[in-house]
Amino acid sequence: MLTLDLEIDITDAADIGEPAHLAVTITLPDPGGLGPRPVVCFAKPGAMASRAYYTLDLPGPGVGAQAAWHAERGWVFVSVDHLGTGDSTIPDRSLTDFATVTRSADAAERKILGRLATGTVVDGYPAIEDPVAIGIGQSMGGCLTVVQQAHHRTYDGIAVLGYGVVRTQPPTPPGAAPLVQPWRPRGTDTVLNAGLAMDASSPDARRAAFEHVAWSMFHDDVDRDEVHFGDPTSPWTSPTTPGALQWVTTPGAVAPEAASILCPVLVAMGDRDVVADPVSEVRSYLSSPSVDLFTCPTMGHMHNFASTRRLLWQRIGTWAAWVAVQRDGDLQETDPADDPTSDGSSGPIA
Repeated sequence: MLTLDLEIDITDAADIGEPAHLAVTITLPDPGGLGPRPVVCFAKPGAMASRAYYTLDLPGPGVGAQAAWHAERGWVFVSVDHLGTGDSTIPDRSLTDFATVTRSADAAERKILGRLATGTVVDGYPAIEDPVAIGIGQSMGGCLTVVQQAHHRTYDGIAVLGYGVVRTQPPTPPGAAPLVQPWRPRGTDTVLNAGLAMDASSPDARRAAFEHVAWSMFHDDVDRDEVHFGDPTSPWTSPTTPGALQWVTTPGAVAPEAASILCPVLVAMGDRDVVADPVSEVRSYLSSPSVDLFTCPTMGHMHNFASTRRLLWQRIGTWAAWVAVQRDGDLQETDPADDPTSDGSSGPIA
């Protein structure tokens, strides 16, 4: 397994009046581990997180880093810092709206796919000419993945992790008042739900809101002190976020994009997560030929800190195998009577 940190120039695509790059970490499997249908996965972190969310073995009761786990199973895993996040260019926040951030990511990721196809990512590594390209994103990263796929068709399939197109709202501990984040129509700074949004009028109110949000981030088996939640110096944290973040939690903010996606979609979340109505999320992807729904047990919103993190990664892996089958048209209907190992019965429904 080989890990590369690269800066991909996106000056032309970003068009923000200054040089710009995206920082990525590419985790490559051993060449012998590449299968006949190599998967290239582009992974986007959530708000206040950097690409290290995917590349580090994060603290908590679980074990392993997601990038390495998938690379050990033959994937090329590309962890991406959004424009305005982590080690990528940090322009004025007003410049990092949905269009600019996703246009920049599409340009960088296509450059990486081009380098993989020509075998120029690293000397001696075999060319990967026709991979199955998937995009995954956690929280805000899921929202941006939806927008990018709708406008740029970068991927053969997308996994939207811990983000609700219909509604994204942190749950609160039993008996606590519900938290509602500000709702701003895209492209504006107008708050439509000022009377309902979380109270931030005093230090005590902000502290209570933080504690309630923290409850949704992790399950009960995760020690918040151990994972340093809220610590801006944590290695997986980004102190900056794209300006697009202000619209991410507005109900239906990216509903038109979700409805127009034409590839398979996996909607996945923890059982203590911010997706307010999981079943309704399936109906958001009106044009997709296949929408899978998975709720991972014993998992809060910050999936890669959970004890069950590998269960989620495995579910993403099996879904990606289906994306490959559908993309390549290997869909076959088999009559049980034609199978010499079958007794001709349909068997129990699993």
